[in-house]
Amino acid sequence: MTSIYRLQCETQSYDWGKLGDISKVAAYAKASGVAIDNTVPYAELWMGTHPNAPSIVLDENKTKLRQLIQDNVQLSTKEVYDQYEGDLPFLFKILSIRKALSIQAHPDKTLGARLFKEFPQNYKDPNHKPEMAIALTPFEALCGFRPLEEIAHHLNVYPELAELIGQDITSQFLDTVKSNKSSEQDNKAVLKKVFSAMMHGSQDVITQLLAKLINRLKESNENDTISQLLIRLDHQYPGGDVGVFSCLLLNYVSMEPGQAIFLGANEPHAYLSGDCVECMAASDNVVRAGLTPKFKDVDVLVDMLTYRYGSAESQKMTPVKFSDHSLLYDPPIDEFAVIWTNMESGQAEKHRSIDGPSVLIVTRGSGKLTSETLKTETSFVLQEGYVYFVGANTPLSIESSESGLELYRAYSIPTPNTQ
Repeated sequence: MTSIYRLQCETQSYDWGKLGDISKVAAYAKASGVAIDNTVPYAELWMGTHPNAPSIVLDENKTKLRQLIQDNVQLSTKEVYDQYEGDLPFLFKILSIRKALSIQAHPDKTLGARLFKEFPQNYKDPNHKPEMAIALTPFEALCGFRPLEEIAHHLNVYPELAELIGQDITSQFLDTVKSNKSSEQDNKAVLKKVFSAMMHGSQDVITQLLAKLINRLKESNENDTISQLLIRLDHQYPGGDVGVFSCLLLNYVSMEPGQAIFLGANEPHAYLSGDCVECMAASDNVVRAGLTPKFKDVDVLVDMLTYRYGSAESQKMTPVKFSDHSLLYDPPIDEFAVIWTNMESGQAEKHRSIDGPSVLIVTRGSGKLTSETLKTETSFVLQEGYVYFVGANTPLSIESSESGLELYRAYSIPTPNTQ
């Protein structure tokens, strides 16, 4: 029995996605024969077993990937199979972003279980949903709270924010930062007050102050990154969306291809623009509170956040070497890690055997994939947009063509306490 299967994967169309051929999602979907409509936003390509867009094996039976995994324990290893009940514990994606996604956070397992029990109409499962994003093109995001000194600076430079938060809380925050003697717990407590006051502002006041701010920035021809971001977000979500103010409290993170951020439970974030590879635990739980027409759960979001604060650079991950032409991004969670393989013309690479299932996508170039687990070597074509499921304990040999080759591979292995 083979352990490598080419997959056909589904796209998702959301308003924030890039249109037609401009979208990396559309470009990769073409490889599986998807006809592209240039008037349609192609926002996400889903690679995995999620029931809303399940991947299918490209064979005569069109077997769903989930069925393949359920029927063949050895493709996962018994440990992974038992730990995740015969399913893939992660969802692998490509995102192509034209306009900002919502200000959001994902609950930890404890909160996820409570929200699912109490509000099943809004929260569809009891799981947590940590995420990791690796830039394919220049990529922008909001991620985590800024250093307190930066927020204090913004309260002075953007008086509309201070007015929204209110004089008492603004003064308390500025005094706390200025004293430089408060404990981290006290700093987080006053930061929570600032964020809560902003998020709970009346809609009329938010609309009025945001209009005042944007008009002032346009009239003064402000060209700095944050002022231009405020103007852009207000244009994308007109009418007074409180999420526009969030970029004054949250880190603006700019990433080049290959750079990554990890978005742990209860941390605020929003993707702004660009293309990325994303991997997440298998869950649909999202708590939103801005830059969205969807359901906003402001009280839950304000209460759930950790209020950790730090620099934009501190949000980025540091990968480690996996093999000669590959880096490993290994976040501090059980469900997944991701390998990035980047090869120039005519190079060879080996991926050692992994004790769990994996999914890979070719994001640039072409080449050949060879499995040596069978007595007779089996080769598979690698082309941009091709997606493969690779069963556990399958060492891989990869060769790039003249065009070079880039691929990303997400995998899961057993956690130590389940072996």
